[in-house]
Order: sequence, then structure tokens, then C-alpha cells
Amino acid sequence: MVAIPYEAIAFGVFALITVASSFGVVLVEDVWHASLLLGVALLSVAIHYLMLRAEFIAVMQVLVYVGGVLILITFAVMLVRQAPDDPDEPEVA
Repeated sequence: MVAIPYEAIAFGVFALITVASSFGVVLVEDVWHASLLLGVALLSVAIHYLMLRAEFIAVMQVLVYVGGVLILITFAVMLVRQAPDDPDEPEVA
């Protein structure tokens, strides 16, 4: 019986998370959920960097992309998002 190293299992799990969340970013219709899935994809890429023992690049991935770009996208989504129409509210002409 061949023993599978734990690194290969961890790589497979995080590769599946990366690919699935990346497809979710493209396929999901809600912009808010797409930005959350983008955060998951970026964090899992940082974990891949950690598995490659590139700690500096992993920290920069989290600080620059997750901490900066994703927060800007989240604020933009929150600012331009419209409230759903309330059927009880009268129309303003």
C-alpha cells in the first residue's frame, strides 16, 4: 500500500477550494457573493504560497490583495448596491 504524504492531501484540498471558488466568482449572479468567493480564492492562493515555503509572498498576497483590493471591491459593492423594491412603498415621480 502506498502512503500519500500529508502535503499532497493538503495541496489537493486547497487546489479544489481555489478552483471551486474561482468558478463561483464567475458563475454566481450576486456581486456580494462573488466578492466573498474572490476572497476565498485569494486566501487559498496564499496558502499555496505557504506550502511552497514562500512566506513573504503569502503575507504580501494577504496584505495587498485580500486586505486592499478586496476591501475596495466590497466598499464599491456596498456603495452602488440598490435596495430591493418594496411593493408597499408609494412610487415617487
